Amino acid sequence: MAWVGTGAVWTLSSGILKGSPLGQLSPASMMSHGDGALRFVQISDSHIGFDKPANSDVTATLRAAIAKIKAEPEPPAFVLHTGDLTHLSRPAEFDTLQQVLSELSVPVFYVPGEHDVLEDDGQSYLQRFGKGTLGAGWQSFDRGAVHFIGLVNVVNLKAGGLGTLGNEQLEWLEKDVKRLTSSTPIVVFAHIPLWSIYPDWGWGTDDSEQALSYLKRFGSVSVLNGHIHQVMQKVEGHVTFHTAMSTAFPQPAPGTAPSPGPMKLADDRLRKVLGLSRMSFHDVNHPIAITDLPLEAEMPTAGAHDVVVDNFSFAPAMASVPVGTVITWTNRDDVPHTIVSTEQKFKSPVLDTDGQFAHRFDAPGTYKYFCSIHPKMTGQVVVG
Repeated sequence: MAWVGTGAVWTLSSGILKGSPLGQLSPASMMSHGDGALRFVQISDSHIGFDKPANSDVTATLRAAIAKIKAEPEPPAFVLHTGDLTHLSRPAEFDTLQQVLSELSVPVFYVPGEHDVLEDDGQSYLQRFGKGTLGAGWQSFDRGAVHFIGLVNVVNLKAGGLGTLGNEQLEWLEKDVKRLTSSTPIVVFAHIPLWSIYPDWGWGTDDSEQALSYLKRFGSVSVLNGHIHQVMQKVEGHVTFHTAMSTAFPQPAPGTAPSPGPMKLADDRLRKVLGLSRMSFHDVNHPIAITDLPLEAEMPTAGAHDVVVDNFSFAPAMASVPVGTVITWTNRDDVPHTIVSTEQKFKSPVLDTDGQFAHRFDAPGTYKYFCSIHPKMTGQVVVG
């Protein structure tokens, strides 16, 4: 997990979704429309109207993300906004959000966050951003061979509960995917995570298991969420879950504070923890690859326990470290790799170029690992 990723360029090729930091696409990847790939951008949690110390100018940081999108040599096919467009659902906040996003020359698809439906049962949101959607704003559409599903899990929330989809939307979802073949790549986007991250803070969705049951037969499912203002990811079978950062402010890591909420940082740190990320598909047998980039990058420093993945090898191939050490793997190759424990102690997502994966070793022992894409690549960590 890292506090980066407020915007993501997504490239879809051969049914696999791959994420890349805005502004970090290689010349080859920028030719993706010509080679059949589909690229799009995710932004989340703009919270227009928020003006507290954690970020007194959220419009400026949203504009910074938009500027990254506009600076790309080739525009994305469209943008997904995964909710909390505004902070208090006020007309002036919606106006500002629309004005900023109107600077984009590509379509924008939205799902609401709970902060967008605070007034008039969400009608102001629907009138502006929900045209052509169903119910409280759910929708689906196709782009190329990919089926996109926007779900709404922020209305009719119960006291002490999590996000909820509701029976009407679940019935619609079941019907929506019935016509699709199991080889169809699926991308689901919703505000609150569709996996249980930290229920004590409401970070999960009560009926997500039923929704995901309708998607089990598909070979490639990617679930994109916001709400928690930090990057977290998980892979379960053919389903990859990913939460994006806010363009407004960070929140604490799960359980590290008395409660969730805006986190105040030093002024020179804010844009280093609000970031951008790149996602893409490589092939149908591997999950999402994610690389994260802050709006203002810190100068990289070589750690004592870093492993570089380059030229189809791990360097060093064997590392000896004390208990409690965090090892970070960084992929410097031009092809994707993974870091997978031979005993299933840890497993990275697919790491594209410059992608990183970190794991903390809390018990002594010898931990062997390999790249599941290129299994001849092996390494080990000895913890003493």
